[in-house]
Amino acid sequence: MHKWTMATIVLIACALSVYLLASGMPEKPKEEVLPEGVESLTIEAVDWDFDQKEYRVKAGTTYQLKLVNKVGRHGAEIKGLGIDLTPSNPTQEVTFTEAGATYEVVCSIMCGIGHADMKSVIIVE
Repeated sequence: MHKWTMATIVLIACALSVYLLASGMPEKPKEEVLPEGVESLTIEAVDWDFDQKEYRVKAGTTYQLKLVNKVGRHGAEIKGLGIDLTPSNPTQEVTFTEAGATYEVVCSIMCGIGHADMKSVIIVE
């Protein structure tokens, strides 16, 4: 009697797995198409660091800034521009007009022990 019970459970589990694979798969990520003349600048946050100590952008160019949290929950405040990228608002467009300007990027969400040292800069060339 136990043989039939185990076989039935395995059969039901297989059928459920096939159903979930067929209907529950997420869609492929869509490639992000930026408007003409807009470039992308991605700021990745991992633990208590940004992926780069400095980001370089061209003066007069419009950038779509995007925050990607790889590990942890972080924000990216760009001081002097009034921009605060957060998990709920991860993208924003900005035009850097002043060549030679430097903007400090700091984490805007209390993320743990290394929060105070989580800094980077954007340098406009």
